[in-house]
Parts: sequence; C-alpha cells; structure tokens
Amino acid sequence: MIVSMRIAYREHLDNFAHDLIVMCDTVRSIMHNASEALLTVSLESAEDSLSSADALEEIRQRCEDRAVQLLALEGPVARDLRQVVSSIYIVEDFDRMGALAMHIAKAARRRHPEHAVPDQLLGYFKEMARLVDEMGEKTRDILVDPNADVALVLNEDDDAIDDLNEYMLTMLTMREWAHTTRAAVDVALLSRYYERYADHCVNVAARIVYLTTGLSTDEYREKKERDRADADMAARFAELERQFSHRGNQRPPL
Repeated sequence: MIVSMRIAYREHLDNFAHDLIVMCDTVRSIMHNASEALLTVSLESAEDSLSSADALEEIRQRCEDRAVQLLALEGPVARDLRQVVSSIYIVEDFDRMGALAMHIAKAARRRHPEHAVPDQLLGYFKEMARLVDEMGEKTRDILVDPNADVALVLNEDDDAIDDLNEYMLTMLTMREWAHTTRAAVDVALLSRYYERYADHCVNVAARIVYLTTGLSTDEYREKKERDRADADMAARFAELERQFSHRGNQRPPL
C-alpha cells in the first residue's frame, strides 16, 4: 500500500514537471509567432499567437490543480517541497511571459498592414527577438535537466536585452527623433515587453537554482566563488608540498 502510494506521488511530481515543459513550449510558440508578426507584418502570425491563449490557460489551470493536490494531500518535504514551490512560481512566470508575448502580437495586429515600429529600428527588435528565443530554449533545457550552472548563464543574456532596451529608450528621448509620438509609444512598450519577458526567464532560472541547491542565485554564485578560491588555495598548498617533498628526497652531494 505504501509503495503504491509512493509511486502515485512520484507520478504526480513527474506529471507536474512535464506540464511545465509543455507550458514552456506553448509560451515559446506564442512569442515566436508574435515576433514573426512584428518583424514581417504577418497578420496570420499575430492571430496564431493570440489563438494560443486558451491552451495556455488550460495548462496553467492544470498546473495549479496539481500543485494544490500535491501540497494538500501528499505533504512533500525537503527537495520535493522545493520542487512544488518552485514549480508554482514558474507557472506564474510562464503565464506572464505568455501575456507579454500576446501584447506584442496585439500591437502588430493593431498596426497591420503597417510596421508597428519604424524600419530603422527593426534590426534592434530582430536582435531582441533572437535573444529571447535563445533564452526560451535555455529555459526549456534547464527544465528538462535542472542545472544551476546553466541557469546562471541566462543572466548574461538578460544583460544584453537590458542594454538594447536602454538604448532604444535613449533614442526616444533624443531631439533627433524623426517619427511620430505614436511610433515612440509603440517602440517604448514593445521594447519593454521583450525586456520583461527576458526578466521572467531569469526568474525561472532562479527557481531552478533554488530547486537544485536550496540557495538563491546570489548565494549560489557566492558559494561558487568561495569554492573556487578554496580549490585554488588547496592546489597551491599541494604544489608547495610537492616541491618541498621533492627537495627533501634529493640527497646532498658527497
């Protein structure tokens, strides 16, 4: 009886983890179609993005039900509890990421058949779209194979998105801005949507760090630095010991 209950419990956890991957894939598809709509003025891509809202909500609700069942009926502890709690937060991050991607799709649909942003800025948005797509792929990878070290890499990608967002906001405030106020508002909002999407990828990475180590991202980074310093010190002492041992073994000349 106890064994069968334990098997059912593990199945619940595994199904929850699988649903997170499915939700991640759904969000990535929504963002891919939204970016396609923005960059290529594709009304079809915008509609494809927006039509995924019901599917995303269905997965979110299923994840919520699983979390309630696991917490209320199973009473997880230690790492299992961290997995459930982390997963609850990840679901919320994915839900917000889906909403942000759909904001981009709505902007592209609203301005169709025109571009939502000036042609001169399309290259910057293309780069932002590429970066968030890569971040989404890395996010999926750490869901499939939780790894704290890989999760830390997402912070570097987020820094690149932040730089692009800051640069475009700076351009909007320059006197040389040659486009309409409406275009300025669209650029500011769309850039912000990409920037916030990337932030949520970093949030998911932080949950994975906590899941695998029990530490926050900053605490884990500090621990890695201490471990690296300790390893360097140990290597130096080992080398000194080897050198002195070698000298001690040398016989003095007769």
